[in-house]
Amino acid sequence: MIPFVDLKAQYASIKSEVDAAIQHVLETCQFTLGAEVAEFEKEFAAYCQAGQGIGVNTGTSALHLGLLAAGVGPGDEVITTPFTFVASVAAIYYTGAKTVFVDIDPATYTIDPAAIEAAITPRTKAILPVHLYGQPADMDPIIEIARKHGLVVLEDACQAHGAEYKGRRVGSIGDMAAYSFYPGKNLGAYGEGGMLVTSNDEYARTTRMLRDWGAEKKYHHVLKGYNYRLEGMQGAILRVKLRHLEAWTEARRAAAARYDEMFAGSGVATPVVRRDVRHVYHIYAIRTPDRAAWQTALNARGVQTGIHYPIPVHMQPAYADLGYREGDFPHAEKAAAETLSLPMFAELTAEQQQEVVAAVKDLQALVSA
Repeated sequence: MIPFVDLKAQYASIKSEVDAAIQHVLETCQFTLGAEVAEFEKEFAAYCQAGQGIGVNTGTSALHLGLLAAGVGPGDEVITTPFTFVASVAAIYYTGAKTVFVDIDPATYTIDPAAIEAAITPRTKAILPVHLYGQPADMDPIIEIARKHGLVVLEDACQAHGAEYKGRRVGSIGDMAAYSFYPGKNLGAYGEGGMLVTSNDEYARTTRMLRDWGAEKKYHHVLKGYNYRLEGMQGAILRVKLRHLEAWTEARRAAAARYDEMFAGSGVATPVVRRDVRHVYHIYAIRTPDRAAWQTALNARGVQTGIHYPIPVHMQPAYADLGYREGDFPHAEKAAAETLSLPMFAELTAEQQQEVVAAVKDLQALVSA
């Protein structure tokens, strides 16, 4: 079986470094926040070309606290896309604000900037663009619209570690950015983890307090906060992995280029990438209207695949109260019905890709016959 992702292969390549980092935390007993987290915050913020990083327990928490730091709360509205993992919308719900959806660009799957302005109301407080699959959203028009209307931009970069837009790292373009270190991410912890990065000192200060019970210092609670702290063990592991991230990212990009080349001329719908971005390929998704059949057939051929994501958030029962219905966002709905994620990880070999591509091409040939 060719796995969709292979965390064991990654660990094997850095085992001695990771084991030493874990042992160091066990010896220092700094299990919650601590020196390793503090150093990782500095290193990852610098990697993102941002001023500060605040480590938290999940990417969802990073989104939640970023919105709170921006003053988002009950009665406010936040604009985002329905073609995303549910956490993007859950974080808005946690603040008491309302999610307002706009459709995606059908080629890149990121939010359509041309649809944003029509969704703005007097209650709109923020825009939350999602850098889906590792490809940055078209940020220039988003920032222009936000500045025109006095809105905060919080980048959902949970799938986009190291991605770039016109030469700038995501995380340095909006007012803030949220990252996830879920194990399967391009930079993944051995458990849960997340970070908010920003160059706004006030947003950073507020977020730092909110993640630790609202405390400015121990037992001095300035805000009503949360227990969203990043564990020391994860900070130490992520510091090790950050040193390898660029090499892993280039390996992913090389694998994506091989897929593109192997699929060329086959009729298989491969990812569309903007010319002015650095896509980091958290996901390499093809498209087919026969997705369920293709996924079953590929599994039978020994190829694991994924679906990201089968139901757009506006059609999820949990968010029916937002008042949307099928047909409201046709591009998001069509993408959700057709995208199929192929194996993608830094250690993926050309030989494995040849097997994947051969299996997909056989399915495409049946369609074309």
